[in-house]
Amino acid sequence: MTEPTPPAASRSSNPRLQALLGHEFFAPREWRRRIALWIGALVVALAAIVFAKASDWSYHLFQVMLSYGAWIPLIVTPLVFGLLAWATEGRLRATRGSGIPQVIGTLHIEDEGFRQRMLSLPIAAGKMVLTLLALGVGASIGREGPTVHVGAGLFYWLGRRFGFSDSKAISRFILAGGACGIAAAFNTPLAGVVFAIEELAGTFEHRFSGLLLTAVIVGGVVSLGVMGNYSYFGQVQASLPLGHAWLAVLATGIVCGLLGGLFARLILLSRRGPLAYIGRLRSHAPVLFAVGCGLALALVGLFSHNTIYGTGYEQARAFVQEAAVTPGETFGVAKLLANVFSYWAGIPGGIFSPALAVGAGLGHNIAHFLPGVPAASVVLLGMSAYLAGVTGAPLTSAVIAMELTGNQDMVIPIMAACLLARAAASLFSPTPVYKDFAERMVQDFERQQQAHAEKAQLDAEALHHVGSTSAYGDPATPMDDDGTVARN
Repeated sequence: MTEPTPPAASRSSNPRLQALLGHEFFAPREWRRRIALWIGALVVALAAIVFAKASDWSYHLFQVMLSYGAWIPLIVTPLVFGLLAWATEGRLRATRGSGIPQVIGTLHIEDEGFRQRMLSLPIAAGKMVLTLLALGVGASIGREGPTVHVGAGLFYWLGRRFGFSDSKAISRFILAGGACGIAAAFNTPLAGVVFAIEELAGTFEHRFSGLLLTAVIVGGVVSLGVMGNYSYFGQVQASLPLGHAWLAVLATGIVCGLLGGLFARLILLSRRGPLAYIGRLRSHAPVLFAVGCGLALALVGLFSHNTIYGTGYEQARAFVQEAAVTPGETFGVAKLLANVFSYWAGIPGGIFSPALAVGAGLGHNIAHFLPGVPAASVVLLGMSAYLAGVTGAPLTSAVIAMELTGNQDMVIPIMAACLLARAAASLFSPTPVYKDFAERMVQDFERQQQAHAEKAQLDAEALHHVGSTSAYGDPATPMDDDGTVARN
């Protein structure tokens, strides 16, 4: 006897409700992703704030040390540079440099071992501690690149903890962490998104657009709640009227772009020419080379009256705000040399803030040749143009310059100067500096993988040729096909 079929109403309670609950928005995996992003953005924003405060404190200690004698860095800075080079020779090698090339490399290499070496929590912690130590002895470095590295590392760790093991999913976490890091470091949310698209990923994909915005918004809210609504260099009331004043765009775009490209070429240490010799010297004796770089930095500091140490934030702010007291006419070139020596040493530290300081100094110099143009406008153009020349990221440089100064009147001139600077910089550095470093990292990894594969193949072939061995480890007696002992 067959049972009666239930009525249609009892078989499907509410099709619309079932369709709504089955939507991707309510999927458990998506909620795990969202929670991981929110927690990650919160942690990265707090880490960036603590890092910024600690950086200021560390550099303040250096200034206190300087008050006892301008000669002290001649001893302390080389010794600590050598110590940092020695400490980063082993497992902490990934902490060297700005950290942005490491993040780009992990987005291109979907190997878990490689990502673990570049983005593990010990690397993130070491990056912060060693950068603070470098700032404590006057290194001409920034904290923004290291903050990107730390942000990517924290998001990578959280993504793994929340059960996301797929390489594509982890790549999106790394990208969001890097964007959140640059946004929190400068308090520039829009620049964080643009930086991730233009510099880190090199493309735009609808899938990660929501992740980027979520991470940056949450991080921005945390930064806003703790630090308040502020502009990095304060409000800059500058404009560039149409007419002969636009000669400043041409001048800053060409001069600052060329010098930015030259700086990029110098720190890349090409494999041919005089720079290749410097690279070989650093590879042969990294600790002694770092000591020499520290001594060169201290000498530049001595001759520049101690203006070139640290991030250069105070000097850049003085130029762009047209303060009564500025670092002087030679600051731009001296700071550029200080940045080169600091980066050559191979110590942890970024180039964003020091690059802005160099650009401000160069813009201040160019303003003397344009007497009818507002000086603050030329300084702002110089900052953004030099940064575009160094990084090869004109859009990011333009957005950062506008958000750092709260200036919207200079949008078109800044973008024009950045595009011109990128074109001029390509004469010295065709590939953007971060991407060049990342490509070298990828090539080194691929060569190592190929060497391991070839070694494994040779070992397998050797084992095949030896054949079975006796109980005493000697090669077995060769046998003919019919089983008899082979005769020579």
